[in-house]
Amino acid sequence: MRLLQTLLSLALLLLSFQAIAQEDNSALLAIEEFQLQAVNDTAFTLHATNESGNLVTYSGPLPVRINGNLQDISFTEGEARFSLPQKANLVQVSANVGTHTIAHLYRLDAEAEHGVRNFPMWLSILPPLIAIILALIFREVLLALFAGIWVGGFVIYGMSFKAFFTGLLAVADTYLIGALTDSDHISVVIFSMLIGGMVAIISKNGGMAGVVNKLSRYARSARSSQLVTWVLGVAIFFDDYANSLIVGNTMRPVTDKHRVSREKLAYIVDSTAAPVAAIAFVTTWIGAELGYIKDAATTLGIAESAYSLFLNSLQYAYYPVLTLLFMLMLIWMNRDYGLMHKAEVRARTTGAVSNHRADSRSDSRQQQEMAEFEAIDPDRSRAFNALIPVLVVIFGTVIGLLYTGHNPETWADPSIGFFRKLSITIGNSNSYVALIWASLSGVVSAIALTVSQRIMSLYETMESLVVGFKTMLPAMLILVLAWSLAQVTKELYTAEYLTSLFSGNVSPRWLPEITFFLAAIIAFSTGSSWGTMAILYPLMLPATWYVSQQHGMSVEETMPILYNVISVVLAGAVFGDHCSPISDTTILSSLASGCNHIDHVKTQLPYAFTVALVANLVCTALSSWGVHWLLVYLIGAIILWGIIKLLGRKNEQEPVLAEVAN
Repeated sequence: MRLLQTLLSLALLLLSFQAIAQEDNSALLAIEEFQLQAVNDTAFTLHATNESGNLVTYSGPLPVRINGNLQDISFTEGEARFSLPQKANLVQVSANVGTHTIAHLYRLDAEAEHGVRNFPMWLSILPPLIAIILALIFREVLLALFAGIWVGGFVIYGMSFKAFFTGLLAVADTYLIGALTDSDHISVVIFSMLIGGMVAIISKNGGMAGVVNKLSRYARSARSSQLVTWVLGVAIFFDDYANSLIVGNTMRPVTDKHRVSREKLAYIVDSTAAPVAAIAFVTTWIGAELGYIKDAATTLGIAESAYSLFLNSLQYAYYPVLTLLFMLMLIWMNRDYGLMHKAEVRARTTGAVSNHRADSRSDSRQQQEMAEFEAIDPDRSRAFNALIPVLVVIFGTVIGLLYTGHNPETWADPSIGFFRKLSITIGNSNSYVALIWASLSGVVSAIALTVSQRIMSLYETMESLVVGFKTMLPAMLILVLAWSLAQVTKELYTAEYLTSLFSGNVSPRWLPEITFFLAAIIAFSTGSSWGTMAILYPLMLPATWYVSQQHGMSVEETMPILYNVISVVLAGAVFGDHCSPISDTTILSSLASGCNHIDHVKTQLPYAFTVALVANLVCTALSSWGVHWLLVYLIGAIILWGIIKLLGRKNEQEPVLAEVAN
């Protein structure tokens, strides 16, 4: 009898617990909105309310993202308190509750009710969205970026009549100044200016003409000149900035000679730079990648090293690898489609390598600049005057990376392999310092070669250096504005809002596709591959692990999905970066190739989308279901070949040029 009573008591207790749990769950699902109340500048009370604005009496934990940081906030009768480490003008709060997402921006305002003003978080996507739309419509990147920053400042400063003017002034005194006082940004500016100056000197001293003459032996046609450009793009693997600037500036005279459109050159330059830098073993990217992977692995208790995780993820690097293969197939088959085909036909048939209609306002300026870059003495065109400075930059960068990242203890450890030591060294290096050292050394060597051979006087050489600086000025203006817009999107928590929209309960096998899409959207909106990695690696790697565990998957079943997610964060970031007109690498590729920036974006978009669809919808899906990665790559390559065969049209017959004959 006592046993029966005990069992009945336990059953009633379990039923009561279940009822309480169901009540708590229903209370949780009833939460539709948040109301924030400021206690002081750093302390806040969060109220959970229903559709009618009444308090929901939910008690328990709830994961809430506050100013980009995911926290478990404990609610008591629908109220929760939290504090910020320091005062912030804007407070971002977002959470996934059931099947819907709550996302708001709050601005501290002593005159407003509860001490804060509430803004819908979709406003955070307005600055990059406006910049992208204006850039595509009016083809004025500087104006588009400026407008995006202004709109962002208008939102940040309260969306009032005063904020309209405050946001305008903040473009200069806050965001432009902030972009120019960042040491990494200044390093990129100095490196780019020095590269531009070096290119001007080696063009004027006949070095570039000598390289053109040498490469003409292999670049006998439009196809072979594109192939040489592709090979150079793959060979300069260590940094995407150096890749874009060196390959674009070096190969432009060669491809111009064989009537390859500037749009096609910019595409080859841009689409070899980031994909190679993202997946190569020793690059300036690898340090950041390994750092994010290591942090996530440590948090999850994964014993496998970060470098091993990265290497295993390369078998899923479908977008970067297929992008390189797709370009090679386009070049070899001499086919293009869409706007790129029109550009190639224009270049082949008329000799107009750039869109003169788009560039008509700057034709005279471009002709003047081209005259300033012509060899001062065509009879003394020597290839080594260009090759030596370029090789100094390449090897100088590698040496600088090894020097700044060298750790004697790492190299003395016999348990670490050579490539692992090399990766650790590069990961610990200061890439910006290495690039500045290398570019400065390249300029010095170019000056020394020019003056020592008496091709130009020291005064003339320095004048050429200044001309090179001037040619990089448009790129620098765009870069500074792009960095400023990136700061605006950071303050508005644009990436966090986009991420929150797609969070929720999903099958682990769909996580790679979702991650790719998230990375692409964030990179497209912010123009930053590195920023995308910084946001998604800490978010998606733990999410993948926990979701897989919740679905009862073993560690052996979980690891391939984790490798896939590691890879698609990079792949999606590179894809979004390729499509974004506000991306710094896309801008650099346009400027280095002498291509109108919007023309480059519009002609590259169809190709990037083609590879992305095949890589994500076909390859990533197949790998998620256990198909061997080699077979997946083969299937992806065959599909891309078929697309080129189906959609691509042969470019016009390449004319026999008098210059080639000579």
